[in-house]
Amino acid sequence: MITTKSIDSYRLTDLEEPTDEMLAQIMREAAEDARKANADATKRFFDEIEKMCENVRFL
Repeated sequence: MITTKSIDSYRLTDLEEPTDEMLAQIMREAAEDARKANADATKRFFDEIEKMCENVRFL
């Protein structure tokens, strides 16, 4: 099992290759970060569209 310390201390620029387990953990974390960023961007986009629609209604 990988400890948080070993994942946090590993850098992709290290000379040694990550273990398969480390690489899988890195990829899971990257995927989760991407999902969160996408959800945030989608929410901001639709919030902005909603604001624009409200402004047009009052013209």
